[in-house]
Amino acid sequence: MSRRLVNITLDNLEDLPRRCRRCVFWELDPVSGERAVESGDPTLEKEAWISGTLLEWGSCGKIVYVDGVPAGFVLYSPPLYSPRSVAFPTSPVSADAVLLMTAHIIPEFSGGGLGRMLIQGVAKDLTRRGVKAIEAFGDLKWEEPSCLVPAEYFLSVGFKTVRPHLRFPRLRLELKTAVSWREDVEVALERLLGSMSPERALRPV
Repeated sequence: MSRRLVNITLDNLEDLPRRCRRCVFWELDPVSGERAVESGDPTLEKEAWISGTLLEWGSCGKIVYVDGVPAGFVLYSPPLYSPRSVAFPTSPVSADAVLLMTAHIIPEFSGGGLGRMLIQGVAKDLTRRGVKAIEAFGDLKWEEPSCLVPAEYFLSVGFKTVRPHLRFPRLRLELKTAVSWREDVEVALERLLGSMSPERALRPV
C-alpha cells in the first residue's frame, strides 16, 4: 500500500470531496460565505482563495493519496487569510502561529495513521518556512463531518490546549515538538530495519 503526500494546487483541488470543494466556511467571513452559497457556486470562491493564498503566501494545504486514491486532506494558512477565525470565542490565533483550518480523512481510510501523516507533513513544511507553531480551533461536541475538526483528534496528534472553552478550545502544536517526534520515529525505524535480516525486512507484511 503506497502513501503519497502532495501540496494542494488548482490542478488537484477536484480530488477534495465535493462537499469540501464547495465549502468556504474558513475562507470567507460569515456574511460573504452566506452570499457565496446563495449565489449557487461557492466552488469559484474556493478556487480564488486557493489561488490567491498560493501566490501571496505559498503552500496552504496537502492531500494524502493511498494507492493513487485521494484519502484525506488538510488546509492551513496565516489567520489573516481566514476571516472566520476571528469569529471564535477563543480567538485570536497567536501571532507566531499558522492556523490549521480543517482536516478530513475519507471514512474508509480512517484509523490508518493518515491524520498524523497529514499533520507531520504540515509541520515539516512550516518548519522550513520559519513558523514556530500551528494552532487550531477544536470542536468538543463534534458528531459528524463538518468544517471543524474534533478537539480529540488534535489532542491525539500532540496539540495542547492554550485557551479552554466548553465547545471551541484553541489548541497549539509547537513545531519543535512535532519535528523532534518525527525524527525520533525515523531513528527508531532505521534501527529496527537495521537489526533485521534482509530476508526478514523484505517479507510481505
